[in-house]
Amino acid sequence: MLILFNKPWGVLSQFTDEGSGHPTLADYIDVPGVYPAGRLDRDSEGLLLLTDDGRLQARIADPRHKVAKTYWAQVEGEPDTAALEALRRGVRLKDGMTRPAQVERIDPPTLWPRDPPVRFRKSVPDCWIALTITEGRNRQVRRMTAAVGHPTLRLVRWRVGDWSVDTITPGAWREA
Repeated sequence: MLILFNKPWGVLSQFTDEGSGHPTLADYIDVPGVYPAGRLDRDSEGLLLLTDDGRLQARIADPRHKVAKTYWAQVEGEPDTAALEALRRGVRLKDGMTRPAQVERIDPPTLWPRDPPVRFRKSVPDCWIALTITEGRNRQVRRMTAAVGHPTLRLVRWRVGDWSVDTITPGAWREA
């Protein structure tokens, strides 16, 4: 079984909260025996895959398998060609170089409203980029965009491999 879940902002990518008071997957998914294939930070939204198949879970989550993950990131400022090229080559983070990413500027996507909304500042422009990576380090996309001078304001994982969150509303899920 494979579940595609559109994880809302603020939800933990686990079934228990260990006293944090944050919503968890258990608040949305009542299917026994499934576990997340990878993680999505509490302050990120979008596609989270869950499965009861250990091999599939490993294939999706383990960076050795290089499953592509596409994120739509609203970033502060407007990245120039040099910033985008740095992301394409790989960025040096504290835990080493990232693999090269596919990246392009995109028009602001039509997405569900985020609660709470992203802060808006008249004096600081923002733009959207689509970024595809084949690793999954802790907060990697946020650290990559910050490393090139464009902190992430909103982050939505849109696609993992061949699966997309395209028609799934926040908090909803469906079987693949």
